Amino acid sequence: MADSTFYLGKLFDPQISKLTNKTLEYDSADLTTHAVVTGMTGSGKTGLCIALLEEAALNGIPAIIIDPKGDLTNLLLHFPELLPSDFQPWIDPEVVRRAGTTPEKAAEEAASSWKKGIEEWGMDQARIMDLKNAVDFAIYTPGTNAGIPVSVLSSLAAPDLDWETNREVLRERISSTVTALLGLVGMNDLDPIRSREHILLSNIFETHWSNKQDIELEELILQIQSPPFEKLGAFSVDTFFPQKDRMELAMVVNNILASPAFEAWREGQSLDIQSLLFTPQGTPRHSIFYLAHLSDGERMFFTTLLLSAVETWMRTQKGSTSLRALLYMDEIYGYLPPTANPPSKQPLLRMLKQARAFGLGLLLATQNPVDMDYKALSNTGTWFIGKLQTERDKNRLLDGLESLAGGIPRAQMDKLISSLGKRVFVMNNVNEKEPVLLQTRWVMNFLAGPMTRQQIPDLNALVGAKSTPQTKPQIVSAPVLDSLPKQKPPVDHVQPISVPTSVLETNGKPSTMVSKTNGATSTKPPVPAGVREYYLPQNYSLSEALQAAKRTQSYGGSIQGTVYRPVLLASAQIRILDRKFNVDTEMTKSALVTTLDRRGIVRWDEFPYAGPSLDKIGTLPVDSARYASIEPPLNESKLLASLQKDFTDWVFRNSEVIARSNAKLKIFAGPDVTAADFMKQCADAAREACDAEIEKKTASIERKIKTLEQKLGREESELREDQAELQNRNIESYANLAELGASCLA
Repeated sequence: MADSTFYLGKLFDPQISKLTNKTLEYDSADLTTHAVVTGMTGSGKTGLCIALLEEAALNGIPAIIIDPKGDLTNLLLHFPELLPSDFQPWIDPEVVRRAGTTPEKAAEEAASSWKKGIEEWGMDQARIMDLKNAVDFAIYTPGTNAGIPVSVLSSLAAPDLDWETNREVLRERISSTVTALLGLVGMNDLDPIRSREHILLSNIFETHWSNKQDIELEELILQIQSPPFEKLGAFSVDTFFPQKDRMELAMVVNNILASPAFEAWREGQSLDIQSLLFTPQGTPRHSIFYLAHLSDGERMFFTTLLLSAVETWMRTQKGSTSLRALLYMDEIYGYLPPTANPPSKQPLLRMLKQARAFGLGLLLATQNPVDMDYKALSNTGTWFIGKLQTERDKNRLLDGLESLAGGIPRAQMDKLISSLGKRVFVMNNVNEKEPVLLQTRWVMNFLAGPMTRQQIPDLNALVGAKSTPQTKPQIVSAPVLDSLPKQKPPVDHVQPISVPTSVLETNGKPSTMVSKTNGATSTKPPVPAGVREYYLPQNYSLSEALQAAKRTQSYGGSIQGTVYRPVLLASAQIRILDRKFNVDTEMTKSALVTTLDRRGIVRWDEFPYAGPSLDKIGTLPVDSARYASIEPPLNESKLLASLQKDFTDWVFRNSEVIARSNAKLKIFAGPDVTAADFMKQCADAAREACDAEIEKKTASIERKIKTLEQKLGREESELREDQAELQNRNIESYANLAELGASCLA
């Protein structure tokens, strides 16, 4: 960028106390050595600073403008046509009332005054039009959506700088960010070397940023409880910072996130300095950060984050001897003090020392020079000194000027400062031979005074200000229930489980599991004491996950990987034994509870589960997984213990098997035997019994027949014997008769 000159006013002759006709042209490159504007209220300090910013805009130099009081909102009030109707909406009604006039009359007077002032200082309406078209103007309002809201969470993102080559710079930014964050929760003036809170948070940031990983506030709170490292120095984390104390710190920091008022800090324009200095088309921007509505702690917090972001942006730029961009802060009081060390001080000091090489100029304003650290004053090349309030202020300023290289006669400078009137300033520029007096020119913007928060929307609408669109990646996560395989798990002992799609298990007792969704972090949340974790498997393809999430692949988001969501899994492995009925069977009863009310009442039979058992579930999450927080009641140990007992009782009362029996046949079958098999078994047994009975009866009858046959044989034998004997007797009788007959014959 070629060097240009700023028209700031005309030289003032202290000898005759009159304005000369010689204009003061200030070389823009001189602002790379920075400038300080000091002067009491009413000295014209704000007018000089606005003139400097007008000239920067006309020369296409972008600017970041920090406005603690609301005066710099006037930078948007440029009216090329100088019509009273343009001025009227911005005239303070109270000023009109005190003047005893009407708004219309006051607007006519303002328009006339501005037209006359611009002409007297050698400018015209065309120059106002050039100013209007030179840069894009916008007012940002962190902590509220009155203007363009600002997301401070982006400041926790890892800077786009190589850690190895910028280690010192990034550690300085971490220190400032942590100091600002702790200051927001009331932990002020902490020593980064001695404060364990500061050391813990700094190490968490360094762990992430050194690996180019962003860290969100929710994730930071979780990692305070469960740090991603085991040691701090020579001691373990628990020794250096006990878990109970870490939880107290996490609760304090969580108050920021839990506060409804902080919601406005989470959305809006990110602190991307490049987009705050230039539009996507390359048009320079003047971005005004309105802080009048914030508390002192909130102002310090935001200002430190913004300064750190500017410093990081500066480090990414190539070297330049010309003015590339301007950082202006109206009223430096409290941000760069000589004795205290607020979080804003270090980034300011570093930029005052080093920004020149990158073409970044700092313009600082203060009512009292004693409000600024001496080291800051010594690194400032141009001093604009207006009317001061006290001799102490003047002497402090003279001490600083006298110590500058080359030296300036104290008496000469004392005389110049003592002769100052309204809008008359001593300009001491190290690039010039001697200090000069100037009277500032008429500003082209209408100086309506500080604006209220309610006027900010109208101001942004006046210039058509819009925030730079921010694209946020979306996460697709499928319901846990639908992603589980429909298979019967193997059995074991009774073991209820509460599930985050990680699964939590107590030692051999009813246990617990957990999983997570949008709003997730890469930090695994702590689980109740005595509980082990398990992780349900991934078995959805991308298309199935999108279908389960009721989205199409063209929904516009980007896939962010695995997200574990907390759910509750209860699972019992049961053995039913009854020797009388020959029953010895094992079974599993499980319930996956996806909705659990705060009272912890569960109807277990409404949540059937048929996924893998514990021995089939992993104990480690997938790489680069994210986790949603484990919300009550899943993080309450007492309630989990109560649920375990309740599930065990439900299992006892609702577990049964069907056993079949035939008392007459003395046949018993467990639940693994079907009715048909049991009937066949009974029929076979009956058939066998029948055959045995027939065989028994047949044998008995056969024995009887054999006995009868034997008896019959004996009878027949006896009969034959009797018949033979009878025959013999008959023969013998016949013989006897024959003998007798023979005898008789003889």
